[in-house]
This record gives sequence, structure tokens and C-alpha cells, in this order.
Amino acid sequence: MTAVPTATPLPTEWRDFFALTKPRVMSLVVFTGLAGLLAAPGSIHPVLGFTAILCIAMGAGGAAALNQWWESEIDGKMKRTAKRPLPAGRMRRDDARDFGVLLSATSVFVMLVAIHWLAAVVLALSIFYYAVIYTIWLKPRTPQNIVIGGGAGAFPPLIGWIAVTGDITLMPVLLFAIIFIWTPPHFWALALFVKTDYADAGIPMMPVVRGEKSTRRQVLAYSVVLFGVSLLPWLIEGAGLIYGISALVLSGLFVALSVPVGLRTTRPEDSMKPEKRLFAWSVIYLFALFTALVADRMVLS
Repeated sequence: MTAVPTATPLPTEWRDFFALTKPRVMSLVVFTGLAGLLAAPGSIHPVLGFTAILCIAMGAGGAAALNQWWESEIDGKMKRTAKRPLPAGRMRRDDARDFGVLLSATSVFVMLVAIHWLAAVVLALSIFYYAVIYTIWLKPRTPQNIVIGGGAGAFPPLIGWIAVTGDITLMPVLLFAIIFIWTPPHFWALALFVKTDYADAGIPMMPVVRGEKSTRRQVLAYSVVLFGVSLLPWLIEGAGLIYGISALVLSGLFVALSVPVGLRTTRPEDSMKPEKRLFAWSVIYLFALFTALVADRMVLS
């Protein structure tokens, strides 16, 4: 009788561990964290500043690895994620889990020792929020997962600010709020044109559970709210004219691009151009808005 060969994981490379950190997402996390650090009043030694940003990156990467460890079976059911290291069979689940725990724990410890206890606490909270509250609890249970879970990606500028000042004031809270409100229209724009993936994987994303019509209305509603929230740093005089004008223009374009998404009632099955345009702009928007914040700070200082 011939034995049936069993599948064995392919040799793990450093690229697979790097892929676990979700580098494209991490780039946005690192950038907003750096923006918070540079925009904060006061100064920080360049070595300590670099250390703080490195800790933010490590913490985000560790949380992403834990997310993929937990969701490896789900990722294998989705075209968008099927080629990740775990569903593709290039890595053992235990290795991904251990890597995520090591990165997360190291990031918090170094932040505590080198920077500030409050920055370390908020970093630990952000990791727990994403890896446990969002990944394990919210994502598989409610279509509001992105709304509530949006806080996970909103922590970096707050952490960067704390690394410089050692405290939490209204301004970094507003930076947190901007990303928190930005997350639903950003992610739902994506979910609208990959909703089949989520449906196949059994994830209750808004377009799957509540339908496209409800999702589109909420995309538009959150975009309008984002317009107002993005102006608050300027209105409270926490940022100057460069930021204020930039927020007005960038957020106005965000709303303008969300209108054809929000008011759309029918569409050809192969046409999702408004949704893809909004998703692409939402990424550019956050980079541009926080760049304006830093530029404003540099001019005023």
C-alpha cells in the first residue's frame, strides 16, 4: 500500500516574517506616529525619537502578526489574503504567534525603559486593541467591527505625541479622532469591491450583512463627519493656517469623492471605479493631511 504524502510547510524565509508585519499598513502607522512626534510641542533627542518610532513600528508589526496567526484559516478563503505566509503554507502557525508576541513585548518594554511609561501603556493598549478586541472579538461578530476597531489604527500619532510631551492633551486626542473617523469610509470603500471575499470567509462586514445601500450611506455620512473633525485642530488653534487650508481642501475632496459612492443605487457588476477612487484617495488623504500638520509645526517653530 502506497503512503499518501502529507503537505509540509515550505521553508520560512525572512521575507515571510516581514510579510507578517503587513508592511504597507505599517508604513501608514509609522508615518502618522512620526507626524505626531514631530508636531508635538517641545523636542526629543533624535536617538530617542527614532527609538519611539521603532517601537511603534514593532508594536504594529507584532499586532499584525498575531492578527494573521489568529485569522490564518480565514485568510486562506479570501483571494486578497490567500498568498500570505500562513495560508500559503510557508510558515507554521506557532512561529507566527511567537514572532508576534516577541515583537509586541519587546516594543512595549523598550518604550517603557527608553521613552515614557505613558507611551508604553498606550502602545500596549493599541496592540491589545488590534490583536484581541478587533481581531478576536469584533471582526467575526459585528458589522460595526471597523467602526469600533478603528481605534486600533488611531493610536500612533497619540503615542508619538506622548513620547515628546509625556502627557495627553486635546490636540493628540483630535489626531486620534481624525484617524478613528477616517477608518470606516476608507475600509468600507475597499469592502464594497471585495465583499465577495468577506462573504466567502464568513466575515460580517457591513456590505455583506447590511447590504451595499446602507454601507454607501454610511461612507458618505462618515466622510462628512471627517470633514468637520479634520478642521478642529485648526479651530482650537492647535495648528495653523497651512494645516487649516490643507484640511479644508483635502477633506473637501474626500467628501466630493464619497458622494458618487454614497448616492449610487445601481452599478454594473464590473464597475467599481468610484469606490476604488475613494479608497485610493483615502490613503493619499491621510499622508497629505499629516504632512500638512508637520509642515505647519515646522513653519511655526
